[in-house]
Amino acid sequence: MKIAILSTNKNLYSTRQLYDAAVKRGHECLILDHRKCYVGIKQGKPSIHYNGQDVSDIDAIIPRIGASLTFYGSAIVRQFEVMGVISANPSQAITRSRDKLRCMQILSGAGIGLPVTGFARNTHDVDDLIKMVGGAPLVIKLLEGTQGIGVVLAETKKAASSVIEAFFGLGNNILIQEYIKEAKGTDIRVFVVDGKVVGAMKRTAKEGEFRSNLHRGGTAELIKLSKAERETALKAAKELGLTVCGVDMLPSDRGPLVLEVNSSPGLEGIEKATNRDIAAKVIEFLEKQHAIKVQNTKSARKSSSRHKL
Repeated sequence: MKIAILSTNKNLYSTRQLYDAAVKRGHECLILDHRKCYVGIKQGKPSIHYNGQDVSDIDAIIPRIGASLTFYGSAIVRQFEVMGVISANPSQAITRSRDKLRCMQILSGAGIGLPVTGFARNTHDVDDLIKMVGGAPLVIKLLEGTQGIGVVLAETKKAASSVIEAFFGLGNNILIQEYIKEAKGTDIRVFVVDGKVVGAMKRTAKEGEFRSNLHRGGTAELIKLSKAERETALKAAKELGLTVCGVDMLPSDRGPLVLEVNSSPGLEGIEKATNRDIAAKVIEFLEKQHAIKVQNTKSARKSSSRHKL
């Protein structure tokens, strides 16, 4: 296959691992900065160009779309899909998961465990909003935040009101969530590929920090999932339509609670914690999809030939 990794930085650990895994398995692989891709929309002949070259001969793509580039990156993925190119994640699922509010609404409707969450647009009902999520302490999140950026722990009602009003005053969209005390600064990242759990780790926040993100100084270790944790992660990925994702959950007294489902999860932490080649699992998934596509094409040709006879 000819595989393209859509990434803005070829030196990132995840990008390098995916590239190496593809080459090791005998595939041609290239890295395309999706910001520099542009599309040609023409009746019956959609195309994608990169640095002045037509790149319509690609068999499969691996989107590594950053949060700030969701709109344009998803449009590029969608164009590849229109051209019949296999994608590690569907464009619609990427946009679905990247919108934190939409993601929580979908998971809530599917009966998946979540922290109690509130969403509003003005300060008129801040007191009721705080009460709705169980009062202080509580967590306030920017909808557009990533890697723990834009996440604030408000320990008192007064502090929560001040932070919420400040965010609203700046025109930001935010979520307000209950604080899960029993998680004690830990969460669980489950890596799902093609409906299967291929790795899981527990992340622990550094001293004095409640965010367990590795980018914030957290540590990671291998974990054995409970049945409920495994089932929750797989159901969350399925409901959002993601075939490659990281599901972040908090342990709680009422079972695992999903915090976020990441369509471009980093590989470094999970590979080092589990000592597994997660990148190879992603390539294997693309190989499987490509084999199915080839078989379907052959079957369609045979059927067409019989009809002509």
